[in-house]
Amino acid sequence: MRAWTWPAILLGIAGCGDKDTADSAEVAALCVDAPVVTWENFGAGFISRECQACHGSNAENRNGAPEEVTFDAVNEVWFRADEVIARAAGEDATMPPQGGIEADDRYKLEVWLTCAEEGS
Repeated sequence: MRAWTWPAILLGIAGCGDKDTADSAEVAALCVDAPVVTWENFGAGFISRECQACHGSNAENRNGAPEEVTFDAVNEVWFRADEVIARAAGEDATMPPQGGIEADDRYKLEVWLTCAEEGS
C-alpha cells in the first residue's frame, strides 16, 4: 500500500462516527422504552387532525404552507420525516403555527418517525 493511503484511510475513519454515534445513542435512548407508535395507531389521526388543514392536498386555505408539502398519505410524511420532527416535535416546535398540541402527542410523533419502521 502506498504511503499516502494510510493517512487518507485514518483521516477518513477519524472523520466518521462522532455525529453518527451521538445520533445512534440518542435514537437508542428515545426508542428503548418508547411505546409502539405507527401510522395506524397514531400517525393517521394526528396528521389528519393537526396538519391537513394546511398540508392536505385539498386544503382550502393553506396558510402559506408550500404546495409541495402535503401529508395525504403515510409515504408523504415519511419522505419529510426529518423536517416534521424538527418543526413539529419537541419543546421548540413551530408547527402548527397556532400551537395547541399536547406534549405527549409531540413525543409520540417523534417516537413514530424515529423508532418505527419507515412507512409504518
